[in-house]
Amino acid sequence: MSAGDVLDLVGAFLVLLGCFLCFAAALGLLRFPDVISRMHAATKPQTLGLILLAAGVELSLRTWSSFGTLVLIAALQLATAPVSAHLVGRTVYRTDQVRHDLLARDDLAVDLEAAGFHLGPAPDDETEPPEDDARLS
Repeated sequence: MSAGDVLDLVGAFLVLLGCFLCFAAALGLLRFPDVISRMHAATKPQTLGLILLAAGVELSLRTWSSFGTLVLIAALQLATAPVSAHLVGRTVYRTDQVRHDLLARDDLAVDLEAAGFHLGPAPDDETEPPEDDARLS
């Protein structure tokens, strides 16, 4: 067995492992109960799966042009997935779409209340805003 054959076998194993993780991420998107859990499934195993898939393809191809392309793909995935997950999580939490019964600990609620942020309507917003006469005419 030559070194190329070994690299092909390792590459095939990494491709299969990456595909399994991407499939697990897709199942998590379908099966998890709330947005926070689905966001976790959409970012962590999918990102690792894509990186393993790219590493497996590179071990099978073994060219510099494919190496540069696959490194760029992995770098962009690592740069965009955490940022988008953070923004989705922040938006979901601040619009009170989180199932608090599924949270083991909620450290963000303490920090937001200390900063003056309250979920739901503000205590002063119990009355309806005055009508603007200029908009009605």
